[in-house]
Formats: sequence, structure tokens, C-alpha cells
Amino acid sequence: MMDNLRTAANSVVLKVIFGIIIVSFILTGVSGYLIGGGNNYAAKVNGQEISRSQFENAVASERNRMQQQMGDQFSELAANENYIKTMRQQVLSRLVDEALLDQYAKELGLGISDEQVRKAIFATPAFQNEGKFDNTRYNALVNQMGMTADQYAQALRNQLTTNQLISAVAGTDFMLPGETDQLAALVSQQRLVREATIDVNALAAKQQVSDQEIASYYEQNKGQFVAPEQFRVSYIKLDAASMPSSASEEDVQAYYDQHKDEFTQPERKRYSIIQTKTEADAKAILDELNNGGDFAAIAKEKSTDVISKRNGGDMGWLEDSATVPELKDAGLKEKGQLSGVIKSSVGFLIARLDDIQPEQVKPLADVHAQIAVKVKQEKALDAYYALQQKVSDAASSDNDSLASAEQVAGVKAAVTGWFGHDNVPAELNFKPVTDAIFNGGLVGENGAPGNNSDIITVDGDRAFVLRVAEHKAESVKPLDEVKAQVTDIVKHNKAEQQAKLDAEKLLAALKDGKGDEAMKVAGLRFGETKTLSRTGQDPLSQATFELPLPQPGKPSFGMGNDMQGNVVLLALDEVKAGEMPEAQKKAMVQGITQNNAQIAFEALMSNLRKAAKIKMGDIVDQQQ
Repeated sequence: MMDNLRTAANSVVLKVIFGIIIVSFILTGVSGYLIGGGNNYAAKVNGQEISRSQFENAVASERNRMQQQMGDQFSELAANENYIKTMRQQVLSRLVDEALLDQYAKELGLGISDEQVRKAIFATPAFQNEGKFDNTRYNALVNQMGMTADQYAQALRNQLTTNQLISAVAGTDFMLPGETDQLAALVSQQRLVREATIDVNALAAKQQVSDQEIASYYEQNKGQFVAPEQFRVSYIKLDAASMPSSASEEDVQAYYDQHKDEFTQPERKRYSIIQTKTEADAKAILDELNNGGDFAAIAKEKSTDVISKRNGGDMGWLEDSATVPELKDAGLKEKGQLSGVIKSSVGFLIARLDDIQPEQVKPLADVHAQIAVKVKQEKALDAYYALQQKVSDAASSDNDSLASAEQVAGVKAAVTGWFGHDNVPAELNFKPVTDAIFNGGLVGENGAPGNNSDIITVDGDRAFVLRVAEHKAESVKPLDEVKAQVTDIVKHNKAEQQAKLDAEKLLAALKDGKGDEAMKVAGLRFGETKTLSRTGQDPLSQATFELPLPQPGKPSFGMGNDMQGNVVLLALDEVKAGEMPEAQKKAMVQGITQNNAQIAFEALMSNLRKAAKIKMGDIVDQQQ
């Protein structure tokens, strides 16, 4: 019943719309086109102002983005004044970089055509309905952004121009075919090697250790034998989803009567427009329309609005809140009525009112089920909050146990097993709950039970009251308890040292040509030949590729450790030039060039910053 409460914040539709709003803020930060400057500027970049409004919009965008990504965790970070100050500084730095890129793109003469802007708008998923561009959706969303269509198009043009510059820089790095082939041969090289392993565990089993060695290791490494802090917790959990509730017909009717605005579709109007650059053009088109001209055909041919002209001027259905003032004030009342020439911020308009859809209220029968669910949810929440208060009062009044709280809640407190910071039981693994457990405020003296917690709410519809039933402080385990473990460690350490010394002696004999006899005495022999590649991540592969190249008929020797920690003697017999598939070679080159392009782009930005006159305002420190 309460699922809607828990999942509403994760609605895909809400996130998409939220994302669109964030994008609108980002676009307003591209440069200073949309919002004029003022004395209270955020920064000046070669004389171009980044205004206070522009900066605060970008900060709001960043806050929204972080909130979306981090949820409750961001709320905690946002309470930290230094964190917010750092975030604001980073946002302003980005705006400065964007202004520098925009200026540099203009210097180079880079530009984006109207057709490119139009295609980018049509290809934006947020403006599409079932895979096709939806003019009504486009206008509504741009309106929600607080922008006109021309302002949005200009902001998008700026962004595309900057992207064009970035692409130009990224495309300047390349590798010659010869370089590519040499690098591919080196990367795909293979080495034929034989191995002889000195088993450290077998050596450890033969080691003898004294009590003094054990005690000495223990004293020097007590930190390895710490028993972590442990808790056992008793808790009562309240869940709004478990609260019984019902919705009578009277309840449903009352909710419907009190919230009719929720079930009302406001009046909507459908307009078509023709936009021109000059008043003379608009008057000529108006005369043509009054003489029987076809509005849709003329719009497609002559309108300068790249979005609506595609649909014969049709703007789609618009509610009053999404209708621009120019259309509201045009005095159009009847279907089919034409306006005169309208002066607007984008030029001149001729508008036609195509249709009117009156306000519509959904009948109770259509929304009965929806309201019943809502009423049940509200009743459940009311009961939940009332019970939460009672349980909280009971836990505070009887602070020596949860008995009174159990009686009020009507449930027995659950008790966990022992756990620490790294293995919190799933039923308590919520940050507000673990913070209360681990901050020490609920722990009594000498491991005795402490106080009951305050009510702890989680996600708004769950709450806990808890007490620490038992507590064990972090402590170093006594030697008697860990003696066997310490003994094994000391033996293993001595075995590793012996294995390394034995391997160094054998390696010297192998390099002197006396290896066969030395290996026989040590009871070792090289195994079958293995083929190792440079891409191997295991330590033996890496050790093999550090060995010098072998001479014809004479192996190159070395040593390393395997994944189990054993010491391994290596005999490198042959090195083969590898072959790399074309697809893999292409991917390798692409990765290298992208990395080089990134370095080049960072160098470009560094040079632009050094050459620029940048003056920062004091707005970063003005917390909003």
C-alpha cells in the first residue's frame, strides 16, 4: 500500500523532466548571451561578464545533479559550509572555462548553422514522443526552463560550437602506420619460459620457532590481533506500510470535493503562428491570409521559426501557464480568428486560434480507485505518526528497557546477534541507525546496557527505537588466544626468507653454468615450457617480461613470486613477436590518441587561462 510513497522519488518520468531542467541551467551557463551583466558579477573573462544570475543558475544545477546522484548523503554534505564553498568555486571555474572556449571558438571562426541547430533539437529525446519530435512537448519544456525558443536555440548553438572546438582538438593526434605496427608487435610479444617452484608452505612445515620468537613477533605486531568493537542490539521497528487503514465512500467523496483541482484539466488552446523578421514582411503575409491564403502552406514557406514552420505553424495544445504573453494578449477569442501583426522579442508574429478545449473535471467514478489508495495512505501515515510519538514517549519515560515501548507498539523487540562496523545486520543497515549505534551515546559503562535511543526515522515511513543490549570494546587479543596463529606466521616468514636465499644461490649457479647439479641437489627441476603474454597481470608474467633477452641456445634466468607467495625460478628460452588483430590494434591506437588528445586539450585550456584577463567577483563566498 505504501509502495508509491517509497518509489515516487525514483520515478523515471520525474527524473527525465528533472534532467531537462538541469540541462537548461547548464545551457544558461555556456556564456553570457542569455542574461545581461551587472555590477554584481561573478567573474569577468576578457571583459565578458558571467552574471550573478548565470552563476547562481549553474550552482542550482550542480546542487540538483548532486542531490539526484547522492540522495540523503548530499543533504549531509550540503550542511558543510566548506563543501558548499568548494562546490561554488568549482562551478565558477567551469563557467570561466566555458567562456574561454566560446571566445576561442569565435576567434577560430567556428560556427553552427541554423540547420544543425534544428537537427539537434529534433534529435533531443526529451522533446520526442514515441520517437518523433513533438512540438507541443518542446514548447512546454522550453517554457518550463524560463526561456524562449530563440534563447534555447542560441544556447544550444553555443554548446554545439564549443563541442566542435573540442572535437577539433581531439582529432589532431594520430600515429603513423610504422609506429602502430612496432607498438602492436611489442604489446603482443610472447615469451616462452620454464618454471621451478620452491614451495614456501612445505618449507614452513619444517621450521622450528622458539617461544621468544613468538612473543617478540606478537609484541611488535599487536595491531594484527585486534578484536573489533562488537554490539548486540535490541530494537523496535515501526513501518507505515504495516499500519491498517481503510477508505469509506464518505472519505473518498470528501477527498474528491476538497481536491478537485487535482482532477481538473485546465482550459487549453491551440495556436498556429507565422514568425517574421520585419514588420513589413508580417503585414504582407497578413494581407495574403486575409485574401484567402493557406495559413499552413505560408507558414511552411515563410515563417522564420524553425520549429513550428515544420508543422505548418502549429504550436500544439497549450495551457494558459505555458502560453507566451504575446499570444495571451493577442485578443483571440473565436476558433479560426486571426490576430493582427504582433511585435515580440523574436521579431513579428501573426497568430491564429485554431481550437479551444474547455476546462474538464474528471468524474469521481474515473478517479475513485486512485483516491481510495491516496486516502488509505494518508490514514496509514496519520496512524504511523501517532504511534511513533507514543512509542517515543514510552521509550523516553522508561529508559532502562524497551518494555514500555514494546507494550505501546504491540510488538516484541527484536534482538540481533553480535556484529561490528563491517557486518551490520541488513535490518539495521541504515545510516541514521548505524550512526546512533556506533557514536557511543547508547553504550553503558563496562559493557553494560545504556539508554534507549530517540526515535530514528528512515526514508520517512519507517522508524526505530533501539538500545545496545551488550557491547564489547575494541581490544587486543591475548597471546594465549592467538599463539597458534602467531606461530604459523613466524614459521611462514622464516620459510620465505629461506626460500629467497635458496633461490638466489640456485640463480647464481644457473648463471654460472652449474645449475643442473645445484638443481638436482635442491630436488628441483624446471617444468614444461609456458607461453606468457605481456598483458598477463600475475606477478610471474610481469617478472618474465623484466628478464633480459636470451642468447641463441642459452636461456636467461631470473626469479619471482607466484600468486600463492612461492618463490619461482624462471628460465626464459625464447621471445616471439606477437600478432595483434586489426580490431584490437585499432582500439589500442584509439585509446592512445584519445589520451594524447586529452593532454593536448588540457594544455590548450592552460594556455587560454594564462593569456586571459580573468577578474573574480566576491559572489563565491556568498552562500545561498
